[in-house]
Amino acid sequence: MEILDVTLLEPKFKHSTIFKQFDGLLGGESFIIHNDHDPKPLYYQMIAERGKTFDWEYILEGPDFWEVKISKLNTEEKSTTIGELVAKDYRKAEVFGKFGLDFSCGGKKSLRAACNEKGIDEKEVATALAEIERQPKSMLLDFNSLELDFLVDYIVNVHHKYVKENVIMLYEYSDKVANRHGINHPEVIRIGQLYKEIAIFFKAHMQKEETTLFPYIKKLAIAKRDESKETPPFKNIGSTLKIHLGEHELIGKYMYEIREISNEFTPPEDACSSYKVLFSKLDEFDRDFHKHVHLENNILFPRVIQLEKELLK
Repeated sequence: MEILDVTLLEPKFKHSTIFKQFDGLLGGESFIIHNDHDPKPLYYQMIAERGKTFDWEYILEGPDFWEVKISKLNTEEKSTTIGELVAKDYRKAEVFGKFGLDFSCGGKKSLRAACNEKGIDEKEVATALAEIERQPKSMLLDFNSLELDFLVDYIVNVHHKYVKENVIMLYEYSDKVANRHGINHPEVIRIGQLYKEIAIFFKAHMQKEETTLFPYIKKLAIAKRDESKETPPFKNIGSTLKIHLGEHELIGKYMYEIREISNEFTPPEDACSSYKVLFSKLDEFDRDFHKHVHLENNILFPRVIQLEKELLK
């Protein structure tokens, strides 16, 4: 087990070094600090800033030196999915995006499983997530606290609106770039084909949501909030949601392939202005898609299933 000798550090760097060491641990891992006085003030600082996420065990207690074994607990969050982590704190989406971890369509995986699948160092991701947690929260909208009918309206008026306003333009640009640059850059031909599939499929998918699924969800929300209202007939919404989840996964698969063959939406040196605009807008579309699907897969759909169960009681 690693021993961190903090007697070698300047006093002003001791606690920050220990915190950095702790944040780099995975659940179940430990290290020992070696100090020339009782580090009890550190214990209280860790309780204040990290909560009950660690064990504190004295190995040696004076009179000249103290040693404490600090262990990171396997907290509940460690077993949650990456989609649930983002649902609790959307700032973490930035971390997963940086490491190329899909928190929307692939949001059902644990952090460990997602990292292993991509060959990514879990400790590095965990450290980045811990850094995000230490930063003060901005005035982000708390989607978990929204009424479900309001959340549905938000998705339609923000994300569905974005897709409708951009999908045709992107299809036209992808077709234009494929025709002009396909000989020297055959990947843009495949991008054009994929985006055509996305444009057609996404339009039909959103229409189903707006005409069937979302109105039913809004009725459930109203029935829960106002018991005097007529309760809509129950139809086991779980099976319907599985279809929508599958459609999200298919669109996500297409977008992942576009991201891969475009080298993360990086235009080549000989790219014209249309080529650059296409890749910039595809990057923007991909970011919006992941937030869009995250709101449905990881927040809206689980809450709807729970609500239907409550109303069936």
